[in-house]
Amino acid sequence: MPSILGNGTSALLAFQRALATSSHNIANATVDGYTRQRVELSNRPGDGLRNNYIGAGVQIASITRLSDTLVTNRLLDSQGEIGRLDLVNGFALRIDQLFTDATTGLAQPFSAFFDAAQGVAAEPASQAARTELLGRAEALVARFDQLQGGLDQIDREINARLTGGAEEVNRLASEIARLNVEIARNGPANASPDLLDQRDRLVAQVATLTGVTTLPQEDGSLNVFTTGGQPIVVGATASRFVTVQDDFRNDRVVLALETTTGTVRLGAGSIAGQLGGALSSRAELVDAGRAELGRIAATLAEIVNGQSAAGLDLNGNVGTDFFALAAPQPLANRNNTGTATLAVDIADVGALDGVPLEFRFDGANWTARRGDNGAPVALAGLGTVASPFVVNGIEVVVSGAAAANDRFLIEPTSNAARDIALAINDPNRIAAASRIRPSADLTNLGQGRVVSLAVLDPTNAALTTPATVQFLTPTTFSLNGGPAQAYTPGANIDANGWRLVLDGVPRAGDTFRVGANVSNSSDNTNMRAWAQLDDSRVLGGGANSLNDAIVAQTTRIGSAARETSFSLDSQKAIDEALVQQRESLSGVNLDEEAADLLRFQQAYQAAAQVISIADTIFQTFLSAVRR
Repeated sequence: MPSILGNGTSALLAFQRALATSSHNIANATVDGYTRQRVELSNRPGDGLRNNYIGAGVQIASITRLSDTLVTNRLLDSQGEIGRLDLVNGFALRIDQLFTDATTGLAQPFSAFFDAAQGVAAEPASQAARTELLGRAEALVARFDQLQGGLDQIDREINARLTGGAEEVNRLASEIARLNVEIARNGPANASPDLLDQRDRLVAQVATLTGVTTLPQEDGSLNVFTTGGQPIVVGATASRFVTVQDDFRNDRVVLALETTTGTVRLGAGSIAGQLGGALSSRAELVDAGRAELGRIAATLAEIVNGQSAAGLDLNGNVGTDFFALAAPQPLANRNNTGTATLAVDIADVGALDGVPLEFRFDGANWTARRGDNGAPVALAGLGTVASPFVVNGIEVVVSGAAAANDRFLIEPTSNAARDIALAINDPNRIAAASRIRPSADLTNLGQGRVVSLAVLDPTNAALTTPATVQFLTPTTFSLNGGPAQAYTPGANIDANGWRLVLDGVPRAGDTFRVGANVSNSSDNTNMRAWAQLDDSRVLGGGANSLNDAIVAQTTRIGSAARETSFSLDSQKAIDEALVQQRESLSGVNLDEEAADLLRFQQAYQAAAQVISIADTIFQTFLSAVRR
């Protein structure tokens, strides 16, 4: 009798719990991150031996969460990568649109500027053509500034993203630490499945922001680390993410982690997720984009100003700078203790690559390394005015006394697109004419003729000094009465900072002269050379032109946008497969739960019937005894 009642009661309670669990699963079927629960039943030990053994019914062994740790960890990795790629892709697409759109890109105003230079070359005395060139130059300068402003805006957004993301991670980390305390209080065997789900959801949110790795503990708590191994949550202790000012730039914040052992700065390689994407976007898209855009601007200013110096304006004056461009400003580390200062100047645009350089003083010597990857860079020179440091197309002069471990960051071209400006506003000051001009004596009888006269060194003091090339024979000539030199048609004749090229066969006694040009000249020699500067191979050691650089930058930005889009789509496909894999085990199948409800309901009703039968038997027994 008691065994029948006990068996029925245990079954009634067990299947009541099973029904409650199935209904709980159904209620949370659409809750993101919910893990299906299952009641595990086991038989209760009975009494007696062999033929006299009587079972004691059923008991609830545990409530099991149907989860797979391996799949969960892979999902966390995937969510961190999606967070990173999603942010990088968003910035890459914006920069791509900024640089490649016809209305915002550099190509159109750049081409228009050199087209206007061709117009001045065609009509060097035309005020309209000269005014058009100044207008096109102003539009080009404005476009440089607009593009730089777009990159600066993204940089400011990254600052805001880092600040807001750090606060959100701190909130989530505190919640994870609190849940660790609650779960550890009851031990892993008695931990609430819903608390575990809640903690997993919080960890997944942190993974989207920072990328994580997790390590379960024996007490049921979960330690959470960044992908670089820095602790986010350890047991009941949550580290704190903070943003601190960059050591070199006051307008930029960087990410750091305050732990029990100190503050650790986090670079792009030590963190994933959206915050890692923000850091990598800054380094790979914003900084690299500004450096290359600035390299184009700085090179344009250098070569146009150099060509202007080789010419004469309509007033007969030597051409001055057409573009104004400030020298690169080195950034001192905020922790420097010495009094040293650095002066930087662009020395060779052909060797200029725009890569930031970090100069460090070790107490005895200066060393340099790349700012993007930390690779060492060889320094030539002594750092003095007489012997400046020469590296990657720039010259650096050190003044004052540096202390050990003082550091400076030099960004040779990062601000050039913002700083470039038009240096003149008078059309008459455009140096379209050459400072020198060739002439052939009217008495020449041969077939020799002037092909070109180019200024090689506008700073040569003897540039405009009159010079005479007199032919001694059809194959030899004398320069200013000097010794005989061999002549070949088309060969260079160099002197006083200029280069003369003749063609044809002269006769003995034929004379050609080079001298200063005259004021108010309608000569277009210098402007013809100016108008071809966009195709002049001055970059990369003479390998590339400015047009090549603009096309390469546009292509590189477009490729980065496409690659991140492809990577994001691929990662989303991987993530979807992982989600399906998780759902196949941990997700709630409503059809299965409905079948379980019917099964448990029937079992519950049967258990109730057992109790009813036991009660009837017991009442019959009592009635018999009363008689």
